[in-house]
Amino acid sequence: MNFILRLRVSEKMEPLVVSLDFLEFPPTYTCDGESLSPRLKLKGLDAASVAVMVTNPFEKSCCSFTPWIAWDFPPLAEIPPGIPREGVVTFPVGCVQGMNDYGTIGYTAPCPPRGEMIRYQFKVYGLDAVLGLRPGAAKNELVAAMKGHVLQFGETVAICSR
Repeated sequence: MNFILRLRVSEKMEPLVVSLDFLEFPPTYTCDGESLSPRLKLKGLDAASVAVMVTNPFEKSCCSFTPWIAWDFPPLAEIPPGIPREGVVTFPVGCVQGMNDYGTIGYTAPCPPRGEMIRYQFKVYGLDAVLGLRPGAAKNELVAAMKGHVLQFGETVAICSR
């Protein structure tokens, strides 16, 4: 299913700068390595909680394939790497994760076919509340829960080739 993210945001949105430690995925964060979720650095965050949605906009099966959704992160300067693939995470940082488009909970690392390249967009939302959405919720449920709560938005992109 394709879901277009349309969120009502405040009229004057404060900037949120999102960055990774790389532009091209090192093996640790791909299917050729440990398949860990990467560290996301957040600059200018001023929110009650954070939600993350990772999309691969060029997946051949659809236009916005989602390999990771997570929410209720505390408002920290970074989301650490290696978030476990569990519905409710307490370490290395607390969060709740939903069902990705692979049909699993948690981050699924990029794994393009040999000779091809894919792009992951890391979209980060600063929210005015903790969502309290159930673990394993789908992307459309996360989008609906975020409506009217987005204070900030930022994104970054990385590519993966094999």
